[in-house]
Amino acid sequence: MFREMRRKAQQISTEECMEILLNAKTGILGLHGEDGYPYTVPVNFVYTPPGTGNGPVSDSDGSADKGNGSESGEKKNGPAPAGDRNSLLGTIGFHCAKTGHKIDAIRADNRVSFTVIDRDEVMPKERTTKYRSVIAFGRAEFVEGDENLRRAANALGAKYSSGYEDLYMAETEDTIRRKTLCCVEITIDHMTGKIGKELMLERKNKHEND
Repeated sequence: MFREMRRKAQQISTEECMEILLNAKTGILGLHGEDGYPYTVPVNFVYTPPGTGNGPVSDSDGSADKGNGSESGEKKNGPAPAGDRNSLLGTIGFHCAKTGHKIDAIRADNRVSFTVIDRDEVMPKERTTKYRSVIAFGRAEFVEGDENLRRAANALGAKYSSGYEDLYMAETEDTIRRKTLCCVEITIDHMTGKIGKELMLERKNKHEND
């Protein structure tokens, strides 16, 4: 289903991809937009590595479909069944408004991509860049239930508002009480990472000199 990377020598390990997702501050969410146009939007997010989740995001039918479930993505239109937080590659979570372009796109087709550019250093003389990036593909699902919403929102708070637990936890409780909190989690089915040739050469030289 997913294409293999053409430049194999520049492909980074799954472990390095996970490290990038853990430390990155912003990612680009890619969705099937309206009228055949792709729709991409930057979002703050939190990555949860495999084996550290807390079970299904919701209790709806299909939510306990474990593993990558890539065969479910072969449908041309409409949402693919969701997995659970114990994906072999982990999950990506973010929060958003309850209405809008993102919400409509996810409801129409929950197959998404997610891109992070971890490093992008311009090298004018060489006419290139030193870059490191990750792209993930998966299925997005709305988080359901107060406890799951609390977990998802507080995970974001812990990442972006460390040291201000009282503030973000209070905000979480307030939005849950007012029924205004909307969180989305992406179960990752496939991901690859890539580094530029210059960064690859830099690593090789460092390894040889160590």
